[in-house]
Amino acid sequence: MEETIASLEKKREHLYKDLREVGDFRRGIISVIYRKCGKKYCACAKEGHPGHGPLHLWNTTIKGKSYAKSVKLGPEMQKYLDEIAHHRRFVELCEEIVVINERICDLRPVPELKDEKELADLKKKLQKRFMGKYRKR
Repeated sequence: MEETIASLEKKREHLYKDLREVGDFRRGIISVIYRKCGKKYCACAKEGHPGHGPLHLWNTTIKGKSYAKSVKLGPEMQKYLDEIAHHRRFVELCEEIVVINERICDLRPVPELKDEKELADLKKKLQKRFMGKYRKR
């Protein structure tokens, strides 16, 4: 089945609709850790003891900075897990939208220029645009 611009635009609109229904989301993961307290007579200091815990942490990295927050088991943990799942769905939908948009761009025809002067002006403008970036190095 050959794809048309209209069918791809219809798929894109459906993805936009799904994107609006994602709901609240947050990036990150939930991790479980055990820690040793450092007291030499504590049970956690014995060989084979996993340490104190479990402690559940929500972790994420935003613009190179790590964040962590302790999360309680129960409704708070479920809320975080749901929001993380919604974020995963959001990322998947965004990727699908990008793929569909690229296929639409590939199918759209290149605009025709009517006269040679307009073509020459466009070439000059584009060359100037890219040569300016080259000269800055």
